[in-house]
Amino acid sequence: MKIRYVNNGKFTMVEDIDTTRTAPEDGFYWIDADVEDLEVLQPIFGMHDLAVEDCLNDEEQRPKMEIYENHYFIVIDSIRFDNEDIFLRSLNIFLGPHYIITVTKQKINELRTLKPILWEQEVNRPDQFLYYLVDLVVDNYFLVGDRIDSRIETLEEDILMHTKKSHLNEIIGLRGEILWVKKVLGPQREVIFTLNKKELRLIDDQLQKYFRDVYENAIKVSESFDTYRDLMGNLREAYQSSLSSRANEIMRVFTAITTIFMPLTFITGIYGMNFDDIPGLHFKLGAYVLLGIMIVLGFSMFIIFRKKEWL
Repeated sequence: MKIRYVNNGKFTMVEDIDTTRTAPEDGFYWIDADVEDLEVLQPIFGMHDLAVEDCLNDEEQRPKMEIYENHYFIVIDSIRFDNEDIFLRSLNIFLGPHYIITVTKQKINELRTLKPILWEQEVNRPDQFLYYLVDLVVDNYFLVGDRIDSRIETLEEDILMHTKKSHLNEIIGLRGEILWVKKVLGPQREVIFTLNKKELRLIDDQLQKYFRDVYENAIKVSESFDTYRDLMGNLREAYQSSLSSRANEIMRVFTAITTIFMPLTFITGIYGMNFDDIPGLHFKLGAYVLLGIMIVLGFSMFIIFRKKEWL
């Protein structure tokens, strides 16, 4: 657990947790905690039992916002895209009048990248901290969306150029990841809508217009993932079409080869019969002449098929 006193974007580490019980003259406290620290934090800040239970629960929590008497409990999902896999990690936030507590089970990149933003913007209130954090989380969805879009384009090129069976597994896997994110985006958008529209005493009225901008970005993110879902459907159709085209190409080659060998097989079939009266059977150079005819015939049919682009 790390306790920071934030004053105009500047951080000062605090050693004694009891210091955070009372509001400072200026600024606020940011407590970055693990779930194990809740046992200590709950009696100090009066965290609601249900909120603490949600943090401790091993099951994934849907994004939501709960309003209690002396604090708000907010759950939003951070997103990462590593090694072609999407990871969603819950970020639990307790917002109070003079403090903000972030509780995570895994490391959240946004908390690390948020620090220079707080310093640059000279953040001095916990509701401002909340705004920049939520805005950063939503912006990262755009970055992940760009990588997904790039992955879809690469997959499409690979499928059109060299279709492989592994492509189907990639399509199914990526589509499943996108649908998984889609389930989160709806509730998360509602959380941001609440921050934007509802009258909340712990959030300054002037700050709500900024949350409105974040809400608009959240809508764009949701629409983008709708587009990605549709593109994955188109990509699967392209895969099936490419397989069918490839199968047709193979069958066309086989058919052409079979057609070339049909007259040759016919000739060898006639001269393979056990009759003595077949023309040229006893000719001394008959085998060579017949072989030459077969070669010329096969090569001529090959040339014709090439000109007609059947091969």
